[in-house]
Order: sequence, then C-alpha cells, then structure tokens
Amino acid sequence: MKYKFEKYPARMNVASKMIELGLRVGKDHKIYCGDLKISDVALAKVANVDRKAIKLTVDFILNDEKLSNIFENILPAGTLLKNIAKNLGLGVIEIEVGEENIGILANASKIISEEGISIRQAYASDTQLEEIPRLTIITEENVSGEIIKKFLKINGVIRVSIY
Repeated sequence: MKYKFEKYPARMNVASKMIELGLRVGKDHKIYCGDLKISDVALAKVANVDRKAIKLTVDFILNDEKLSNIFENILPAGTLLKNIAKNLGLGVIEIEVGEENIGILANASKIISEEGISIRQAYASDTQLEEIPRLTIITEENVSGEIIKKFLKINGVIRVSIY
C-alpha cells in the first residue's frame, strides 16, 4: 500500500491514520468509524493535514480498486484496554519488536500461561505501518518484573515494559 501513496505524503498520513483508527471510506465519499460519520476537519487535525487532503485521499482510494477494497472494509478494532487496565486491576505487558517477529505472540503467550495467568486481550501494531511496532498483552492480573528476562529471550523482542 505504501507505494500507492509514496508521491503523496499528506495522503499517506491520512491513510495511515485511517488504518490506525479503524476508519473506513463509504461509497458516499464519507469516512466512518463503524456507522459513525467522521468529519473531514477532525480527521485532518489528527492526521496533521489540511481538509483538502482528506477529500483527495478519499477520491484517490475510491478510484483505485485495490485501495477501495481495503478501505471500504475496515472495521474498528473495539475497545483496547491498555489505558484503563490499571483501573480494572489488569496487567499490561508491552513488547517492542524488531523486523524478525515471527512467533513472538505464541512465545509470549506460552510464557504467560506458564505463570498461570490468563490473557484478556492482545493487540499487535502493524510492523509495516508503525515506526516502532509493539505487541501489547493485557492479562487478568499483574505479572512480576522477573518475567521480563523470559520475554527478552524471544527472538525479535527488543524491549519489554510491564505496567
């Protein structure tokens, strides 16, 4: 997808923000989060572009079969618990990953299960779209700091934070 926008940095900002936020393009040339219509002004502000870039991006997407198939079918991911985990008594493990990232989720899940802790939610950012991709795992309870050493032994793990 990147190559489609490489000559248009503002459009790339818009498309990246849409993917990050789970926003889709409707056939009516409007942008939606689920069924909620998102204003061009609001999206322009968070994508750090002017309003005209939003319209140009939407038109560009809808005039490209591959892009329209992607952007017409995006669904919001739902509630991510990371920012409210502490209030809910849940644990958060954030794993920064490198380019070599095959099996990190499976290995991390195994380590957590060996501790006898259930996973409530797992979310991985897109390694192609994020400068610093992360795997975030929400657990039913806090995990000890000693587990960090186990995570750091997983091939492709760069840094681990536990909240």
